Amino acid sequence: MIDAVQKVASLSATRDIGAASSLTSSSALGMTQKPAEATNPGMSFASVLGNMATDAMHNIKQAEVKSFEGIQGTANTREVVDAVMQAEQSLQTAIAFRDKVVNAYLEISKMQI
Repeated sequence: MIDAVQKVASLSATRDIGAASSLTSSSALGMTQKPAEATNPGMSFASVLGNMATDAMHNIKQAEVKSFEGIQGTANTREVVDAVMQAEQSLQTAIAFRDKVVNAYLEISKMQI
């Protein structure tokens, strides 16, 4: 499954992974942030989507590594749980986004021409 996500991430027109870090949400901290268009005018929907897929893939791989380290006894339980919870959140976000895209496609296909 990770390979499939990696293939989706490689579809991005711009492979600037560093740009995704500038789009991290700071609303949970109560800080305001400029819109993505103002901070980086070259960002396209495809690059944002590719960066999201890359981040999700990274979180899942990190959780897998931490799980193996936990089994071997080299990582503590808290690190393993945090990594797995972050991977689960990334996966749930990806699933919700996929559902919204499919729903939008179905709505468009129902439109009369």
